[in-house]
Amino acid sequence: MYGIKNCDTCRKALKWLKEEGIDCDFHDLRADGLPAAELTKWLAAIDRNILINKRGTTYRQLDSAAKAVLEEDDPAAIILTLPTLLKRPIFSHNDRYLVGFKEPEKETLKEWAA
Repeated sequence: MYGIKNCDTCRKALKWLKEEGIDCDFHDLRADGLPAAELTKWLAAIDRNILINKRGTTYRQLDSAAKAVLEEDDPAAIILTLPTLLKRPIFSHNDRYLVGFKEPEKETLKEWAA
């Protein structure tokens, strides 16, 4: 699981995973950074409208040129510099990915753990 340790949703997800008995490694995007190879996989597999958190403070503080790069060009360089642009948490399992933590994601996580 990729996220930020002080993110409420990430904390809820980690607590739920523990309660469900699902093992999970946590990678803190802010403290540990974001591996470029992992981001490349995400950008290839996940629609950027799902991956990028446009409601977050980091996105809202970007200038219009940076927002245009995120939406139209290769956003990797900006995201690697500002990993808080990503929606959280991001789950990775056997080259399959989930973004967010709502009921559909919980069901998929249970299936992955089975």
